[in-house]
Amino acid sequence: MGSDRRVTLVSHGPNCLDGLTCAVVGARYFAGSEFTARFSSNRDIDETLREYNPADPACEQLWITDISWRESATDKHLNSLAEAGVELYWVDHHKSAIDRRAEGGLDVQFTDHVLEDTYAASRLLFNYLRNRAARLGESKPGLLALENLVMLADDVDRWVLARDGSRRLALAVRAMEHDEAYRVLLSMDSNITYGAELTLALEQAERKMAESLALARSTRTTASVDGLGLSVVAAECMDYAGEIADQWKGDFDKAVFALFDHRSGAVSLRRTPSCDIDLARLASRFDGGGHAAASGCTMQLPENGRSAELAASLAAALGPDKGA
Repeated sequence: MGSDRRVTLVSHGPNCLDGLTCAVVGARYFAGSEFTARFSSNRDIDETLREYNPADPACEQLWITDISWRESATDKHLNSLAEAGVELYWVDHHKSAIDRRAEGGLDVQFTDHVLEDTYAASRLLFNYLRNRAARLGESKPGLLALENLVMLADDVDRWVLARDGSRRLALAVRAMEHDEAYRVLLSMDSNITYGAELTLALEQAERKMAESLALARSTRTTASVDGLGLSVVAAECMDYAGEIADQWKGDFDKAVFALFDHRSGAVSLRRTPSCDIDLARLASRFDGGGHAAASGCTMQLPENGRSAELAASLAAALGPDKGA
């Protein structure tokens, strides 16, 4: 299946544990082949994919993991690559991508793809390549040794938070430099042993999270959604939106958390356990996406009164006549 080809994997990153783990899974499976991992933000993914123009398409594989694109021009570019001989694979778990594909978007003729929301992308990719290795009779001990890492990435990315250490590892990699986290995870043992780099990064992340939490507390505001018994809790932060929402979930019964991140300029959405609002659907109204329980988007908000405007806008979008 083209294992002699040069492999490029484009994933969400460089500080997303799920996207990073996808790259590590790919690197372990394709050990011995020419393998390149590239990371892209959601904002830059169309440009990143259209920049991929191999000199010899018939000798190339392109894997896209934990991320999707927006523009039809990217569809055309990927299809032209496929026609030229590139093997194209896509593994994603975001509900927004699943819905767009079902509605006729993301129209690319892949060699193969896995598009489902049962697990995070890294776990989907791990299962796919593990099964492929078994089918082809390949020995991949380096891949199999990643199972603990994959399960941690799956746990924190889907916001299950049932595995000890998943949030801690996600925090640590978020604080690392561009390629440092990928290099550290690539050399990680099966027991997820922390070396000096991960330990230092975790300490830095915990300090920064405390600063972000202080900002969020000072800017927090709440708006009620009429008729739903639902609150929208909005605030500003400097990263760590998910962790802040997790700390606040005990303060509210049924709530959607919306945190404007000064670092990224985006809005992160989370919900309390008792809230059944589909946050991917909510985010899609603002050209965003993600998962039912964790999603994000970008919104134009004033510098003064940002949290109040954010809360009011989302409360209006969630009104009883909106079908949220």
